[in-house]
Amino acid sequence: QVQLVESGGGLVQAGGSLRLSCACSRGAFSMYAMGWFRQAPGKERELVAAISSSGFNTDYTDSVKGRFTISRDNDKSTVYLQMNSLKPEDTAVYYCAASKISVPWVVVTITVAYDNWGQGTQVTVSS
Repeated sequence: QVQLVESGGGLVQAGGSLRLSCACSRGAFSMYAMGWFRQAPGKERELVAAISSSGFNTDYTDSVKGRFTISRDNDKSTVYLQMNSLKPEDTAVYYCAASKISVPWVVVTITVAYDNWGQGTQVTVSS
């Protein structure tokens, strides 16, 4: 069982930036594709960004393209989400997730491809 701990959330004004970190405390981090998801009140959890185990491939939901960047450091067992130009609609609880081992890259946008989740970190963007 992979253990994931998110950090870096907080309250910012629109146009500001935050950098989220997700540290893996157990498991073969380099074997997993990693994803950042978010869930706003009354809405379903959605993929924000995903990154392959090697870090070579990335994917983003359309609403954050050009503003958010996902990256990983396998030597540090950490995945990051740099969030710039934040908007009020970005307000949500952000979750880090690790994929199931051997899940093809083409399915990493699907929630069921992930079986390990962090507790989440709140991001609030004021207008």
